[in-house]
Amino acid sequence: MCGIVGAWLPGRDLQAVVASARERLRHRGPDDTGVWADPAAGVALGHTRLAVLDLSQAGHQPMASRCGRYHLVLNGEIYNHLELRRRLPAQGWRGHSDTETLLACFSAWGIESALRASTGMFALGVFDSADRTLYLARDRLGEKPLYYGYAGGAFAFASELKALRCMPGFDASVDRTALASYLRLSYVPGPQTIYAALRKLPMGSWLAVTAGQVESRSTSQPRSYWSALEVAEAAQRNPLQVGDTEAVDGLERVLGEAVAEQLICDVPLGAFLSGGLDSSTIVALMQARSRSPVRTFSIGFSDDAYDESREARRVAAHLGTEHTELIASAEDLLPLVESLPRIYDEPFADPSQLPTCLIAALARRSVTVALSGDGGDELFGGYNRYFIAARNWPRIARVPRVLRRGVAAAVHAVPSDAWERAAGFYSACVPAARQVRNPGEKLSKIADALASEHEEALYQRLIGGPPLPALLAGERGTLAEPALPRLLPASSLALRMMLSDAVSYLPDDVLVKVDRATMAVALEMRVPMLDHRVFEYAWRLPLAMKVRDGTGKWLLRRLLQRYVPAALTERPKMGFAVPLNAWLRGPLRGWAEELLEASRLRREGYFSAPAVQQLWAEQIAGKRRREFVLWRVLMFQSWLAAQGGGDAAG
Repeated sequence: MCGIVGAWLPGRDLQAVVASARERLRHRGPDDTGVWADPAAGVALGHTRLAVLDLSQAGHQPMASRCGRYHLVLNGEIYNHLELRRRLPAQGWRGHSDTETLLACFSAWGIESALRASTGMFALGVFDSADRTLYLARDRLGEKPLYYGYAGGAFAFASELKALRCMPGFDASVDRTALASYLRLSYVPGPQTIYAALRKLPMGSWLAVTAGQVESRSTSQPRSYWSALEVAEAAQRNPLQVGDTEAVDGLERVLGEAVAEQLICDVPLGAFLSGGLDSSTIVALMQARSRSPVRTFSIGFSDDAYDESREARRVAAHLGTEHTELIASAEDLLPLVESLPRIYDEPFADPSQLPTCLIAALARRSVTVALSGDGGDELFGGYNRYFIAARNWPRIARVPRVLRRGVAAAVHAVPSDAWERAAGFYSACVPAARQVRNPGEKLSKIADALASEHEEALYQRLIGGPPLPALLAGERGTLAEPALPRLLPASSLALRMMLSDAVSYLPDDVLVKVDRATMAVALEMRVPMLDHRVFEYAWRLPLAMKVRDGTGKWLLRRLLQRYVPAALTERPKMGFAVPLNAWLRGPLRGWAEELLEASRLRREGYFSAPAVQQLWAEQIAGKRRREFVLWRVLMFQSWLAAQGGGDAAG
């Protein structure tokens, strides 16, 4: 894993500029650095290396192809690079790095064909000196980030925005459309970034930039070499006709192969283990392929309502892993809050970023590479909204919308604390497996969803809540929201929601959260569930293999039960949550009130001070739970302060 950066402006020597930008990425790769420049062409590439494969200088980047035509900076791993070497013409290899393999593939097959042949997680920039073309590319499911755009006349790209902000002439204008989307979703959806001048390269795509385009400050549209939407549609047209046992066998084979490939490295390796289905499945497959105990890591909380450490410990003991856990308190998590703008580099408000940062730091004390179970929910129907919405929406839609809006208003009229107390009485009367955490918050979200006018609006409210234009000050950009893909006419709402999450929420929230948290401590994270062959297999299976009897991830459950007794993992889904509601009314109150101070909001010009103050008053009084929308405002405010603040622009 590494950090990459590059810039191109014909007639300018950008080596010193790129070297300076590269230093902003040293946390991603502390083991080695390098810069390559062609002053005559006006192009420079920079790299910071976290050495994982071929720790020698034979893996140093930027790296040139043997023919000298291509110069490459690569962030990530090409898992099948040894297989690719066997397919290439015989040649004398300098080392055994995947970077050298990929360069040889470019030379032999061309850029797009090499990308199609590669299996891995990566973002890259490669300069073709023969054609005077710069190519950018990103892995199929968006595990690794890549930003690009123009700064002071130069075309530039980087793994993180902080490397581009130091480019001479960088335009820091905030994209109002991106801000509106962020306020709804907790993240900035691609291809937007928070800056109007920059874009994210979409997952599964590549971009060619020519000297003529740089001179005219233009770019072409990214081109897809692999499309999740196309794969899902093709899979629906040609589903697998298999029984239950065959389906589990197939998943064990394809996911097991992905895990086996991702175990290859030259440094210590481990895994995150929450004790839930996804991470437990990955660790079980790892342990089955390891001659020694796998190192596993988990975070627990002193607040029992948010603690999964006991379950993780039991799974680790059953599988025989070498397990390390940290029981965290508010005192451990809260100091991280002020560092989040530095780590995430763009407004990002998924509160699970806090424990993710903690577990990354814990794992990095022992290993350099870790595997996680991310992606299981989106591929195998793990979120409750998939089956609850699909089952209930046809009945809800028959009720006149005016009545539904009235019910929603009645729910919101009852203070959140009152709903929490009522839920406490209910919880005392039902089994633990049927209890719901944060019932007041979930009831509020259901009430918002009741007012939806159609399936698209229902989905958007379930993933982000209702639109909040009244919170925005000044010019309000057009809200860009994840849309439900069409797929086939007969495709269910659940499948369409799963696919939309896989191409929006997964790359722009989940994978951003994991990448920034792990790379902040120079830990490489690998995600076997997101091997494109696992994705393709999952989408060829009928929905009943994923959601059955009102429960998601049926297939993963059956696979895991081959390794771990169901009693150790069958429990209500918890996620990686934190007690944000209590923190904002307690230890974070002073920090929040400073960022939300009315005169400050008016001076900065992004949010309506009266609207924000009303939300804050409702939160403090316990009248209505507003912690998540307030967290979005606070994370933007904190990010803005870290950039130097200032009045609204753009």
